[in-house]
Amino acid sequence: MRSAVADPAPRNRLHSRWLALGVIAAGTLMIILDGSIVTVALPAIQQDLGFSATALSWVVNAYLIAFGSLLLLAGRLGDLVGRKRMFLAGTVVFTVASLLAGLATTPAVLLAARFLQGVGSAMAAAVGLGILVTLFADPRERARAIGVFSFTGAAGASIGQVLGGVLTDVLDWHWIFFINLPIGAAVLALAVPALPGDRGAGLRAGADVWGAALITVGLMLAIFGVVNIEAYGVSSPRAGGAMGAGLVLVAGFFVRQARARTPLMPLRILRSRTVAGANIAQVLTLAAMFAFQVLAALYMQRVLGYGALRTGLAMLPAAVLIGAVSLGVSARLAARFGERAVLLAGLVLLAGALGYLARVPVHGQYVTDLLPVMLLISGGGLVLPALAGLGMSAASEKDAGLASGLFNTTQQIGMALGVAVLSTLAATRANSLAESGSSQAAALTEGYRLAFGIGAGLIGAAFVVALVVLRPTGAGAGARDPR
Repeated sequence: MRSAVADPAPRNRLHSRWLALGVIAAGTLMIILDGSIVTVALPAIQQDLGFSATALSWVVNAYLIAFGSLLLLAGRLGDLVGRKRMFLAGTVVFTVASLLAGLATTPAVLLAARFLQGVGSAMAAAVGLGILVTLFADPRERARAIGVFSFTGAAGASIGQVLGGVLTDVLDWHWIFFINLPIGAAVLALAVPALPGDRGAGLRAGADVWGAALITVGLMLAIFGVVNIEAYGVSSPRAGGAMGAGLVLVAGFFVRQARARTPLMPLRILRSRTVAGANIAQVLTLAAMFAFQVLAALYMQRVLGYGALRTGLAMLPAAVLIGAVSLGVSARLAARFGERAVLLAGLVLLAGALGYLARVPVHGQYVTDLLPVMLLISGGGLVLPALAGLGMSAASEKDAGLASGLFNTTQQIGMALGVAVLSTLAATRANSLAESGSSQAAALTEGYRLAFGIGAGLIGAAFVVALVVLRPTGAGAGARDPR
């Protein structure tokens, strides 16, 4: 007679899901880490490879343009050819491109490698959330998984600044790219057995070549224009002209999708009030948060005289708190009060952080002028997981990659717009005050204060969108109304 034993299958499936989450989180960490680790190494790269001041910004921009413009296409292709295949292929491309970037001896090679890194990042990142929402169907487990996913993004951005300073100072700038090689290899080794296999719907289900061309070129032009705002001004052909042409192509894409027999992006995904509102709120929120990260670092370096490593350490409390809230608090609050309520509470904290920063003095002290901001910015640990949950709320099995790609696209657009526009406004204000006789430190500080005040306004606008557009989500199960 066979003894009764517990069926190990549920436990094995649970273990497999969380292992898959760990793989996706590690891949996301590598991508986000690469985006921020480069910024502190730019002076060393310029000196070693002979970049001009104008060309140096393209070490960042080449990556952003490829990454931001391909996310939506990569997400949809993941639904069609298989999300696991897309994740693996993207990780391979990114890892190989990192090797090429680390070996670069000329500006042209480095820029080409950075563009290729952006391509690989888009392929892997576009389907990450899509894989998660299909693995974690239970609302409580999904909230916990999204909390982990959001933590890796926040941690990667801040750790990148610290690690970039350490690697550049102790070794050299090449190692900011070489560090991706062991991470990429480990992700690939674990992803093959851990990620669930999926066949995809097949290319015939969405083989809209013209639609793919319109959205890819349109986003590429629009992001190209955005990253040139600071250098050339919004009215210039290189910035405003490119953005205008890109928006025309994007509009053409949506017209095409409404008429195509097999659309690349079925417009049903945008009929969800929750998904549309979450993506709009994300653009506004990420514009303010990413601009804060860049401009606060500039304030510490250019006004207070901090070095790269000290700046990264000064911002570390924000990353630690965002991570702690994302992992330990956000899921429980979302299960009890609903994601909309959690989002609203987090936005209040972020608005307080940027509002407090808008009064920062020339001779600022870390404990009194910056540390309170780093504490209040912990609201991001509530906002980011809530936005991710709401943004993926209407994702079905067949559209999960598309919803993930859309969410990541609006994220990148928000980040690019925030840095470009707020940096331009801060620089314009600082130059105007410097010309009228203010000291450099005073002029820079006033420029940053203006940008932080506008950032607080963007957070306020996101609050209004969340309050008016998003429907209340139920307590207990974090229920959502996808209509």
